Amino acid sequence: MKTRLVIATAVIVCLLFGSFAISKQEHGASTETFSKAILKQGSSGKDVYELQGRLKKLGYYDGKVDGHFGGKTKNAVTWFQWKFGLKSDGVVGGKTKLKLWEATKDWRPAADEVPGGATGGNGGGGSGGGGSGGNLAQSNKLGLSENDLRLMANAVYGEARGEPYEGQVAVAAVILNRVRDENFPDSVSGVIFEPLAFTAVADGQIWLEPNERARQAVEAAVKGWDPTNGCLYYFNPATATSKWIWTRQQVMTIGKHIFCI
Repeated sequence: MKTRLVIATAVIVCLLFGSFAISKQEHGASTETFSKAILKQGSSGKDVYELQGRLKKLGYYDGKVDGHFGGKTKNAVTWFQWKFGLKSDGVVGGKTKLKLWEATKDWRPAADEVPGGATGGNGGGGSGGGGSGGNLAQSNKLGLSENDLRLMANAVYGEARGEPYEGQVAVAAVILNRVRDENFPDSVSGVIFEPLAFTAVADGQIWLEPNERARQAVEAAVKGWDPTNGCLYYFNPATATSKWIWTRQQVMTIGKHIFCI
């Protein structure tokens, strides 16, 4: 009886150990999984490396995978959350981590996407997206990413979807003019999410799904069409509440918007 008990116990132990070993082999020792820490702007470390890497694979993040949760990372998180039906607050808790993990199960960090990894190179996350926008991102002279183009389309749609096509191109051109101007942030996301810069960001319309016309307007602006001739500002005189905007030199009116320098 004792002998049978010893044998049975040994068999169970072997089965348990074997299952554990198989599980490790199936999932791989290099598989990255988030910890339980809540991530937000100002966070840093291994979890942020993983967060940025996974977002980059999906095309929501185009910055450097550096493990530092800054404004660009927050914008990418907010965009991802909105697209996946989550609360768009830029805070990465359990629900956001689960959605992101499910959307990027095949993600593995490249050398420059892990703490202490190599720097430079193209990374290994992939750019996501595709289609004509991706080709445009590679060919335009401004070096804009697919993420930049999508964000611009969101801004154009949120700010000017009721405007004539020329007016939509004009809004996209203003964004690009600001990126080029030393008095504004030097990135598309920095310009669009600069505090109080765009009404669509303040009221949440930046997250509406843009139509094809808005995307075409962005492409036209990126290819060089600037109906505003270099303007940096615009406003709707019927709804503007800022006294300051009326002090700017007005150049032209397109649709309901007055464009200024």
